[in-house]
Amino acid sequence: MKDIKKLIINKYLWSLYILATALAIVTIFYEWFIGIALTAVLIIIIILSLRAEDRLRRRTEQYVSTLSYRVKKVGEEALLEMPVGIILYSEDREIEWANPYLNDFIDKDQSIIGQSLSHVSETLLSMANSEMDEEWVAIHDRKFHLIHKRDHRLIYLFDRTEQIEIEKKHQDEETVLAIIYLDNYDELTQAMDDTLKSQLNSQVTSLLNNWSKNHGIFLKRTSSDRFLAVMNQEILSQLEKTKFEILDEVRELISDQNVSLTLSIGVGKNTESLPELGTLAQSSLDLALGRGGDQVAVKDESGKVKFFGGKTNPMEKRTRVRARVISHALRELVKASDQVLVMGHQMPDMDSIGSCIGILKLAQQNDKNGYVVFDPDGNNTGVNRLMDRINQDEELSRWFITPEDSLEMLTKDTLVIVVDTHKPSMVMEEKLLNRTDHVVVIDHHRRAQEFIEDPTLVYMEPYASSTAELVTELLQYQDGPLKFNVLEASSLLSGIIVDTKSFALRTGSRTFDAASYLRSKGADTVFVQELLKEDIDVYIRRSELIKNAEIYKQGIAISRAEEGEPYSAVIIAQAADTLLTMTDVRAAFVVSERSDGKVGVSARSLGEVNVQVIMESMNGGGHLTNAATQLEDTTIEQVVEQLQGIIDEYLGEDENE
Repeated sequence: MKDIKKLIINKYLWSLYILATALAIVTIFYEWFIGIALTAVLIIIIILSLRAEDRLRRRTEQYVSTLSYRVKKVGEEALLEMPVGIILYSEDREIEWANPYLNDFIDKDQSIIGQSLSHVSETLLSMANSEMDEEWVAIHDRKFHLIHKRDHRLIYLFDRTEQIEIEKKHQDEETVLAIIYLDNYDELTQAMDDTLKSQLNSQVTSLLNNWSKNHGIFLKRTSSDRFLAVMNQEILSQLEKTKFEILDEVRELISDQNVSLTLSIGVGKNTESLPELGTLAQSSLDLALGRGGDQVAVKDESGKVKFFGGKTNPMEKRTRVRARVISHALRELVKASDQVLVMGHQMPDMDSIGSCIGILKLAQQNDKNGYVVFDPDGNNTGVNRLMDRINQDEELSRWFITPEDSLEMLTKDTLVIVVDTHKPSMVMEEKLLNRTDHVVVIDHHRRAQEFIEDPTLVYMEPYASSTAELVTELLQYQDGPLKFNVLEASSLLSGIIVDTKSFALRTGSRTFDAASYLRSKGADTVFVQELLKEDIDVYIRRSELIKNAEIYKQGIAISRAEEGEPYSAVIIAQAADTLLTMTDVRAAFVVSERSDGKVGVSARSLGEVNVQVIMESMNGGGHLTNAATQLEDTTIEQVVEQLQGIIDEYLGEDENE
């Protein structure tokens, strides 16, 4: 670099030479002797300078030549030896040139020059034919990151195998926390003597310890019915592949009362914060218990949840302590409010309306005005008959208001009570939830991932036959004698009768207790049967659906309606219920277009098939024996194909187990 700088300065030296020559000439004119001497010296300096410049130029040219050769050599070696694959392809998508690096991953005995890009990988060909600039591809067990320079028809292949392996190892070693809960431990052990209780504890502890030891899990018992498990993501993946077989193993432990013990497990993952992992695990456990127990809920940091198990009906509680506690807590909330707004779900059924009337009575029992938020449009025949009778009762009908009126009446001290649903998207007026901090949820459905945010009080019991049963129990623990008229008591009873199919399904001892209490308060069973009568046209339309039913596999019946022939949600559900009464039918699915343009699926089972899990795979939900879903922008044929695929997967899992 110094030699190059001297060349740049050389032009200034020539200026000095010219100036010196001019001065020498002037000196000769005045003092010729001195002038000649100076001229001779100047000539010698110029000659020496020119020789030095010539030597400098030659050295510079040699340096530049050597540097160019070295740069060219390095570039050639980089192309040929650098650990990056390079491919140049033609307009015909044929390989024109590739560096030797690719030979390590492609057949060395066969040149790829002139071959199609698909010879290396179909991904390269699709990348060249598309607008993709980046892509990932696997070649001979190696993972490559592709960079596409479309303008130059150039593809770079960066080997990222080690990086992916490191990332996978990091992910596999992420900490996972799980909380294991014995669902019905207290109910099983409360009547046991110390010896039997010790034996049961020993069996459960031994089973869980062997399970944790076999999978490399740290397990610590934190209370009589609760364990803490610490594992990593790799172990969790193994457990997910086995569908958490520990659920089945524990369920096989039969007590002397011939009742199985069941587990619920809440798992938190995908976050490095241990407090957040603990929160996720507890939230997952609450979700599993809210869905009836005997299952595993796995939740990550994003809130996404996966469920495993849930194959048995939830065990009916043997104590009314929780009902009494919730009843007293609800009474205090009602007294602290200025008014109560109660609402069920859209397209309400008997259970929803009856539960609303029950909560209305609870508010009035505590000297508060209660209002039922009700949309008169879009109801089924049974609900219309009930509403006609309510409208004839001036004392009761004046407490029914529209969703628009409820928004105007809402104050900061208003208590909003949601019954028979816990999904904000399904309530009668979702805006009410967003405008108050006082919300109570009372429901008998298994808890879904969608849930009302931050409710003040939650009473969810999946074991219950209906929400009307839960509300009836809450009413029994209110202060003072309750006064019902026939219509009010019958409305609650109709909700129980409809949801249990006249006490045939999901019926426990508490269900009959609630029905007996309502009967003592004046509920009229004849009036209920009048409400449940159906029109001949409805019966015929339901029969058309039943006629199209076929046994798909292993006692699972699927009925599909004709394209362009919509049915109401009630008729679809009734058809599924009727199919379940047929010989050798374990589960029934009815698929039909609805009046709102969606395709509805109603699912029913006798308990052997978990229709809730199947419907959740189609963005629906419900109970183990009663579930449904609604799908948009699809056809009946597509829905049936999707349903059959999910049933195949479900039956395959059962066979493997």
